[in-house]
Amino acid sequence: MKKTFYSNGKLLITAEYLVLDGAKALALPTKFGQNLIVEEGSNHKIAWKSYDSDGSIWFEDNITFSEIANPTNSETETETEAVKATLVTILHEAYLLNPDLISDSNGYQVTTQLTFPKKWGLGTSSTLINNIAQWLQIDAFKLLKTSFGGSGYDIACAQNDSPILYHLEKGEQIVEKATFNPAFANSIYFVYLNKKQSSKSSIAQYRKNKAYELDKNIITINNITEHIQNADTITSFAKAISNHEAEMSRILETKTVKETLFNDFDGAIKSLGAWGGDFILVTAETNPTDYFKSKGYNTILTYEEMILRN
Repeated sequence: MKKTFYSNGKLLITAEYLVLDGAKALALPTKFGQNLIVEEGSNHKIAWKSYDSDGSIWFEDNITFSEIANPTNSETETETEAVKATLVTILHEAYLLNPDLISDSNGYQVTTQLTFPKKWGLGTSSTLINNIAQWLQIDAFKLLKTSFGGSGYDIACAQNDSPILYHLEKGEQIVEKATFNPAFANSIYFVYLNKKQSSKSSIAQYRKNKAYELDKNIITINNITEHIQNADTITSFAKAISNHEAEMSRILETKTVKETLFNDFDGAIKSLGAWGGDFILVTAETNPTDYFKSKGYNTILTYEEMILRN
């Protein structure tokens, strides 16, 4: 019997990195996401095929039930081997949470389909983990923790169709519906920086550089998140995101993306998620497409094109 599951992509608007340590983050589910289709298979294996948004296959392989039950730690040399190793890890942890994955089946055919280009970094892994959790009726946050790691805000976005406030409290995920529907949304744009940033490596760098005044930093970022959420004009919103950038620049000991790449831009710019890649948020009174294209950045989406609004 064919089963289909879907999860939303994500954008972390505030509290990047600090959300790992309990800061309250504003996060927005995107109109883009990923499907997972499960059909009956054979030979005690999963015939896995993953499609990018343009219809091309970006991963295809067979994963045996024995690999899932007893994964090995063999070294990976190619990108395909690395992808398979990560997938086997996720499936192994899913199997530990629900052994029926193997015990109640002769095999599966699994297809995944992204509705955004994989390189965009809108949650290829988080949407996959949440889809697998739906399929096997297990806790997606537990699966994330044991397989991939991270704060879990991306799983919360996968499961919600409207803006959320997210934070960790004594290791528990706290998800609240956020009141964020800016009247000035037509002045907000998202620009892709032409490279995907590794969340794992960025988190490792944050851990290395983390400032000592963590509690103070969290309070500061929480206050800015509140200002961003409650901003009623594009001017106050732009000021708040600029303040956020300045604080994170200080904490990470890294120049802001505006200082590095767009110091002549007439508007506010904020990094989203891992600094140095994926998307930035931009405020502009007039459409900034020509400016960013002149700099070599050709993917510019409006708020309406990117953000899921119920």
